[in-house]
Amino acid sequence: MKKSLKYKYRNELEVLPFLLPGFILLLIFIFYPIAKNFYMSLSDYNIFLDKMNTFTGIDNYIRVFKDKMFWDAFINTAAYAVVTILPQMAIGLILAIIINTKIKGSFLFRILFYIPVITSWLIVSLIFRYLFESGDAGLINYLLLKANLIETSISWFSNRWTANAVIWILAVWKGIGWNMVVFLAGLQGIDRSYYEAADIDGANIIQKVRFITIPLLKPVTFFIMTNLLVGSFNVFTQVYVMTNGAPMGRTQVLLSYMYKVAFTDFQIGYSSALSVVVGVFIFILAMGQQKFLNMGYKEGQL
Repeated sequence: MKKSLKYKYRNELEVLPFLLPGFILLLIFIFYPIAKNFYMSLSDYNIFLDKMNTFTGIDNYIRVFKDKMFWDAFINTAAYAVVTILPQMAIGLILAIIINTKIKGSFLFRILFYIPVITSWLIVSLIFRYLFESGDAGLINYLLLKANLIETSISWFSNRWTANAVIWILAVWKGIGWNMVVFLAGLQGIDRSYYEAADIDGANIIQKVRFITIPLLKPVTFFIMTNLLVGSFNVFTQVYVMTNGAPMGRTQVLLSYMYKVAFTDFQIGYSSALSVVVGVFIFILAMGQQKFLNMGYKEGQL
């Protein structure tokens, strides 16, 4: 017995040198930055001197929950999630079902719809910024005026909700391809015998989708929904490029507001507190994601 225990511990100790490099990297690039960020959040940190000016305790955290701009950014981020997730999923599922029927040219369609996914956020944000430019310079305004759908050009980025609408349209357009591919993978995992039995019973396409496809795609649906939800709270590039928070900071999302506070206002301590609050919120979302994923897999197995 003692020999076997000794042999077991020796084997475990032999593994340690192989784990050590990974642990050191985690310590340097994950744990140390988190600890340093929390340390800075408790102070009026001076980025130029790289030191704490005044220890403020939890004052920065109290300020976060009293900050109107923070709550505006939170509402914009939550609205982004609510408005963009369902259209991405619905259109992605419809396209996946169509492509899964092995129609002619389905491989080409798959590539075309996936191109936006692999295109840089910076590039597509600049393109959309040009498309929705104010006045006749913007292609969308030009087309709407030519079609007599509007009398005067729309200043898309001068209003909070029209600017947000452009950001949402971009998010849906860019995200459809990813949803399509994931749903397609789920569809190809469904046993064809279910559809053959439905054909024998005389079921139409809508009935097959409703009673076979959607129930059996529950694990995939949970996976997509929770990933999109967590991803929505990490949105930054398109907001920074297209509006940079304009007008008057009303289109800021959580990450762009944190960036502004840190690198425009140089309030590093407060920005660190913001990042801790947002990080905790995203962590809770991630835990919820895991729970929903487990629920989805269990329901999918029933």
